[in-house]
Amino acid sequence: MKHFLEIQAFVQGPVNQAWEVFTNPDYIRLWNHASADWHCPQASNDLQEGGKFSYTMAAKDGSFSFDLKGNFTRVEAPYSLRYSLADGRQVEVDFVETETGVRVNQRFEPEQENPEDMQRMGWQAILDNYARHASQ
Repeated sequence: MKHFLEIQAFVQGPVNQAWEVFTNPDYIRLWNHASADWHCPQASNDLQEGGKFSYTMAAKDGSFSFDLKGNFTRVEAPYSLRYSLADGRQVEVDFVETETGVRVNQRFEPEQENPEDMQRMGWQAILDNYARHASQ
């Protein structure tokens, strides 16, 4: 059985807006980083089942970068997104409408190199950054 870590954030606005900011590469480049000294200079995706995505995450000082790549396994706009990372780990994202906005639930399989708490904190920081942009 697969092991997942769970995080969530809240977006003030309609579900279509939350979905658009999460999936549109123009928006992804604005929020897809965990801290102010990182950025996402490149983002591309083919938002359909079987479609590929690639997001470059880089230190602003040029000291390090990596590409987060994978394939979408389920796309049910604007409520559910599933994808597989290049290393085979699975990620699930659900957009749940509430009376005051959208709760974004994200589950991901942790990698084996770093402590789970550190991974959860990094993914949560990115999701919080997303929520700030999506709520504007």
